[in-house]
Amino acid sequence: MLLDGHSLAYRAFYALPVENFSTATGQPTNAIYGFTSMLSNTLRDEQPTHLAVAFDVSRKTWRFDEYPEYKATRTKTPDEFRSQVELIGELLDAMNVSRFAVEGYEADDIIATLATQAEELGYEVLIVTGDRDAFQLVSEHVTVLYPTKGVSELTRYTPEKVEERYGLTPRQYPDFAALRGDPSDNLPGIPGVGEKTAAKWIMQFGSFAELVERVDEVKGKAGENLRAHLEAVKLNRRLTEMVRDVELPLRPEGLERTPYDRLALTGVLDVLEFRNANFRERLFAADPGAEEAEPEVAEGVAVDGTVLAAGDLPDWLAGHRGEPVGLASVDTWALGSGSVTQIALATAEDAAWFDPAQLDETDERAFADWLADPDRPLVLHNAKNVARVFAEHGWSVAGVTMDTALAAYLIKPGRRSFALDVLSVEYLGRELAPVGSGDGQLAFGDDGDEEGAAAAGALMVQARTVLDLGEVFGERLPEVGAAELLHDLELPTSALLARMERAGISADRDHLAGLEEQFAAAVEHATREAHASVGHEFNLGSPKQLQEVLFGELGLPKTKKTKTGYTTDADALAWLAAQTEHELPVIMLRHREQAKLRVTVEGLVKSIAPDGRIHTTFSQIVAATGRLSSTDPNLQNVPVRTDEGRAIRRGFVVGEGYESLLTADYSQIELRVMAHLSQDEGLIAAFTSGEDLHTTVGSQVFGVGRESVDAEMRRKIKAMSYGLAYGLSAFGLSQQLAIEAAEARALMETYFERFGGVREYLHRVVEEARGTGYTETLLGRRRYLPDLVSDNRQRREMAERMALNAPIQGSAADIVKLAMLRVDEALAKEKLNSRMLLQVHDEIVLEVAPGEREAVEELVRREMAGAYPLRAPLDVSVGVGPDWESAAH
Repeated sequence: MLLDGHSLAYRAFYALPVENFSTATGQPTNAIYGFTSMLSNTLRDEQPTHLAVAFDVSRKTWRFDEYPEYKATRTKTPDEFRSQVELIGELLDAMNVSRFAVEGYEADDIIATLATQAEELGYEVLIVTGDRDAFQLVSEHVTVLYPTKGVSELTRYTPEKVEERYGLTPRQYPDFAALRGDPSDNLPGIPGVGEKTAAKWIMQFGSFAELVERVDEVKGKAGENLRAHLEAVKLNRRLTEMVRDVELPLRPEGLERTPYDRLALTGVLDVLEFRNANFRERLFAADPGAEEAEPEVAEGVAVDGTVLAAGDLPDWLAGHRGEPVGLASVDTWALGSGSVTQIALATAEDAAWFDPAQLDETDERAFADWLADPDRPLVLHNAKNVARVFAEHGWSVAGVTMDTALAAYLIKPGRRSFALDVLSVEYLGRELAPVGSGDGQLAFGDDGDEEGAAAAGALMVQARTVLDLGEVFGERLPEVGAAELLHDLELPTSALLARMERAGISADRDHLAGLEEQFAAAVEHATREAHASVGHEFNLGSPKQLQEVLFGELGLPKTKKTKTGYTTDADALAWLAAQTEHELPVIMLRHREQAKLRVTVEGLVKSIAPDGRIHTTFSQIVAATGRLSSTDPNLQNVPVRTDEGRAIRRGFVVGEGYESLLTADYSQIELRVMAHLSQDEGLIAAFTSGEDLHTTVGSQVFGVGRESVDAEMRRKIKAMSYGLAYGLSAFGLSQQLAIEAAEARALMETYFERFGGVREYLHRVVEEARGTGYTETLLGRRRYLPDLVSDNRQRREMAERMALNAPIQGSAADIVKLAMLRVDEALAKEKLNSRMLLQVHDEIVLEVAPGEREAVEELVRREMAGAYPLRAPLDVSVGVGPDWESAAH
């Protein structure tokens, strides 16, 4: 099988919207994803024994030398596409697929050469290409797979299929193509001569050469035009013919497929942030070495440990006292099952498996005591989930010395998968077999159970893998300066989050259900308004129909052009609302806002557990900056500053047995961190003056007295100050403030004149990161940014913005975690019954026990203010009330 890499990648680029496929650094990946998906599907369906991919080097080939106008009308290759070709090459290299690119020749010529050689050697040849010129290669042993819909559907062109479509043999196809011309290659056709006439002439005369020989026999105007353009058509014929003798480093017999470099391929997929499990599964399933690969390949791994019966567990635990133990458990990688059906334990020399349902009282007590012992070293993968699920059984987990998911995150925070099987392949070269049946329920009888034994063995291998990864990461963490971060910050935070998740927060179901009805009614009302505004019904959720209404029927100004028309996103609708007097853009914005709110509240109502509380799941390994994220439900989706958001927050209430909710957060923490990192004395003085920061800074930037700083000035200063902390450019600031870019640039320049330390810091942090490859927070959390030295301007500028943002945002995230731990420890030390429930958008929410309000408020202010010694001191705001909104401050 031979593939035209450029042709297929280009089709994939235009088949998949580039805005939906990009990495965190801004690298587009739509062409890579589409090409790889097509490749894995075709490998699955065709199962070739030999494989190669050909690429173009440039447009300057032998055809260009003969005809300088060749392909001259083609538009410039989009930067978003060009940057992906190299990455496709890296992916193919990891798959051990041969790829060719020869100066002076096109991919077509390479394919024609290999196809000709292969056919002579007796191979059956498949050519996958979006270039119809390849039809000239079709024969009894050469078939072209031509994409007819993006790259997802391929049509087989055999000699019969070519004749069915064109009425010509494959050998006659280049004759026909020369007469037809090819606008995409800038090969001129003959005026008045289309495909039907061109095909008729070739059928009539048999070949192009014969047609030229008897050109005077062609009658009418078409004949006159043919004779007038004969030299151009002859040139077309020479350029259309593929070269079949390009000198290549390998012949077909050298293209036999070999097993993937799975470690390298996993790394490439992680860099590209391809997380889709089905995508990866299809790609790895096409590995020619997949059938031979053993489920577990690392030498010396104990997979045949002990299946423990009732009463065996205490002796096993006692026999491994003091040894590091890896633990793997079915149903704790994902939350929600409420049961643990299998557990495996592994030491360096031994392993064991047991079913918690089969434990007797002695086993149960021994295991609970063992888990709760802080002096026995335990290695887990995603310790928070293990602790939360085990807590449902009354087991508390202590003594965790290593969490392999957290460790992998600290070593490489930009990666998108921290799954145990992925880490095992990458760091141990070990593939993990799946564990048993779907529900994990296994039985072991006296007659033996091979399936059950295999599943037990697989889980024991997982436990051993967790242990081995812990050892690898224990060596790697100090190398990246992250050992203390794991042990002093992330592991304690993990334990706290597990308790917070289990506690949840009480919800007022009736209030939230009422809001859901309210937002649903608002969506319906906006829908009727939209229909009335244009005089007929249409689907507001269909971008195509909305485009037809806005730009076709109403003739509103065109927005940004996309592959599917003109964009109708929120920014485009806001622009249309400002540019026109038509009410539809405003209605659409309201419709989308209300629809989003309805979905948010609907999710909250569905998330209320039988105990009347919402138990969100926090993650420490999603945001590369170190910020916590929230899912199932995502509480960060609840708006903070709108009336609707405040109404939703009123649905989170104090629970039974408690007195009130208390919320606390830091005032302007990012700006205080920026002042501390930059050591700008003017900015630090603005914080320590006790005056309003933005008014004080505005006074200095605009050169007026504080009393003369109006609301507009303050708004601009606030937007710019926070913008700098988020790596905002002058253009971004102009968009945010709706001012000219020149005005935004001048505003930033004036700001930097007053606060030169900030400018110096922002410049220094990017240049230092360019040299080291990473940024660091105050606590040493690293963010790796290899694209800082990329040749691609888009990727490089995105990485520069991240370099500006990461130390500030990451330091703020670290300080919030320190504050959470200090507050939690102080609550325990002072023997208070109040507890922490949530951490959302840097805000901490606590549930206050009766009679403890004053003590908790004083404790929270003290511990949060003292979390980290910034030169621009931390300032804490606290509020108390019966619900989340009432407790706002």
